[in-house]
Amino acid sequence: MQLKIHAKTVFCLLLLLIFSAQAANRISKSTREKLQRELPILQLSVGNPVLIRTFKQESRLELWIKPKSSDQYRLFRTYPICYYSGGLGPKRRTGDKITPEGFYNIRQRDLNPYSRFHLSMDIGYPNAYDRLHGRTGSLLMIHGACDAVGCFAMNNAQIEEIYYLVEQALKNGQAAVQVHAFPFHLTADNMKKYQQHKWFGFWAQLQAGYDVFNDTRRPLQIGIDNGHYTVSASP
Repeated sequence: MQLKIHAKTVFCLLLLLIFSAQAANRISKSTREKLQRELPILQLSVGNPVLIRTFKQESRLELWIKPKSSDQYRLFRTYPICYYSGGLGPKRRTGDKITPEGFYNIRQRDLNPYSRFHLSMDIGYPNAYDRLHGRTGSLLMIHGACDAVGCFAMNNAQIEEIYYLVEQALKNGQAAVQVHAFPFHLTADNMKKYQQHKWFGFWAQLQAGYDVFNDTRRPLQIGIDNGHYTVSASP
């Protein structure tokens, strides 16, 4: 039994090394060198924990990084999203071509260095909340190639940076990279504009997470109570 476990562990490690090597082939030397130059200016480094926020209406992806010296994340870079589909509102079913909204996680197994979209990361849709509400679908990604149906598409230079920082954070021990996928910046003024919208109640649940992160700059603890998201800051 011990020999079998040991062999399985070695096999998994070999797969991880192969995937990392494949990804490295698609991440240019200039991308790695650029990040190694820029991160220390903000007292950050490759391998620090990472968090992602997306905003459909603004077509923006924020990449946040936590320095070793603090428990609060810092905004490293805001990228323009090249393309997303389906307009505002959550994804509900397979084939509706809608990009998800909600709270998701990227884990090591979700990284795809072989993607036909240069590099890709599955955000983990459907999550527990989506499944509770009968929502279906799979393989919803943040990826390159600037083309998507239901995913967040970046250009290849952007996805190389994002993928590399996520990959290195996970390799360095981060269990999962949170993705907070919002329809727009959920400020009080913006919410007033949409108070008659059919998804206003859902967005109010997301707003709680938006506000907690803005106030604390810390990852969220997400739960579900009576069919609604519950949100608090991680300790």
